[in-house]
Order: sequence, then C-alpha cells, then structure tokens
Amino acid sequence: MIELHYWPTPNGHKITMFLEETGLAYEIVPVNIGKGEQFRPEFLAIAPNNRMPAIIDRAPADGGAPISVFESGAILLYLAEKTGRFIPPDLRGRVATLEWLFWQMGGLGPMLGQNTHFRAYAPETIPYAIDRYGREANRLFGVMERRLEGRDFLAGEYTIADMACYPWAVTWERQGIDVAEFPRVKAWLDRIGARPATQRAYALGPKYRPDGPPQMTEEQRRVLFGQTAASVASGAHIPKG
Repeated sequence: MIELHYWPTPNGHKITMFLEETGLAYEIVPVNIGKGEQFRPEFLAIAPNNRMPAIIDRAPADGGAPISVFESGAILLYLAEKTGRFIPPDLRGRVATLEWLFWQMGGLGPMLGQNTHFRAYAPETIPYAIDRYGREANRLFGVMERRLEGRDFLAGEYTIADMACYPWAVTWERQGIDVAEFPRVKAWLDRIGARPATQRAYALGPKYRPDGPPQMTEEQRRVLFGQTAASVASGAHIPKG
C-alpha cells in the first residue's frame, strides 16, 4: 500500500497519474497547502522540504520497514523501479527517460512555477519578471517541440518523463503560451490527456478541492510565499485557528 500525501497541483498529479496507470494500491492523505498543512510535524518527518507530494511505501520491495520518499521526481523513479514499469529496461531508453525527468525537475517545473507566480499571484505586476519567465516558458516549450519530432513521447515510449512533464505543460494557457505554435506538444498533450489513467488522476482533484483554486487570501499568500527558515522553525507561518 502506498500512502500518498497529496494536493491537486501539477506535482501532485504526477504521482496519481503513475498510480492510476499501474493499479498500485494507494490511499490519499490530503495536504491542504493553503491551510499550511505541509508544515505539520508529521508531514515534515517525511518531507523535510515542506513541499507536497510525498509517499510512504508500507510494503517496500526489501520487506523491511516502511520507506518514505519526498520530491516528485524521486517518487516517480522509486515507483517505476518498484513496479518495473514506465522506465525502459535498456540502457539507452533509461538514460533518455532520466534526462527528461531531470529536465522537468530542474527546468520546466521551476520556470513554469515562477511564471505562474508572477502572472497570477504577485500583488503588483512586475513586467521584467513576467517577461523573463514568460520567455523561458516559451523556450522550454520549444525544447519539447523539437524533441517530439518523430516521437509520440519524450523518451520514445510513454514513461515517467512524460508523467512528470505533462501536468506542467498542460497549464500552457495559464503560462501565456499559444500552444498552436507547438503542434507536436499539443498532440502529445492530447495523447496523454486521452489516457484513462490520466483522466482518473485528474478527476481526483475536485474531490479534494471541489470549487477549484480559491481566490488567495492574504493569510494564504503569507503561508505559501512568506516562508523563511526562522518562520518554519517557529511555526509562525502556520495559519491560526
């Protein structure tokens, strides 16, 4: 049984996509990041970076004590190795999968996350930041567009690299991207979005956040964007009540 600490964000969707594809038994422990639940001591014990998602594998392959894993890329790799699925067994296929998995973790996710922040959450418009991250988002879509020439998926076959990239790339409209400029990426998004497992994974979101992303309050803004080492250590970032 996999215990998934989850909230319906791009990084959360990565893991539910994998779990739904493989049929691994799992249960969800919601982590409402707007309420500061990512700072609860029990969550920090398995996710010291106070970022969701994280998992606990209560039946690890070595038969030992439960194993916790944080960071979405590490979780995908752990689950792929546990199941022997969605990571090619051959050297070259594995290398390609890991390249694009780490490309997402180091580039696509962080850059699109910053682009979203300045477009949607910054209290004042910062033209330089919006231009900077918007251009980088566009560049990264171009990287995917070139990679997908002659391929259905990033590593050839459908892998954890696609599961990592899809939840971020599918936010293209929010990123200010015209996806029509990237027809291979659009076809890839449609291909993955049509998979029943992807649809089941995304159907989980409304169960935990039925009204969609709320209008962010000042208190929630402080929780999500006002963290420092001192505030996390003292608990000053956690909403009262």
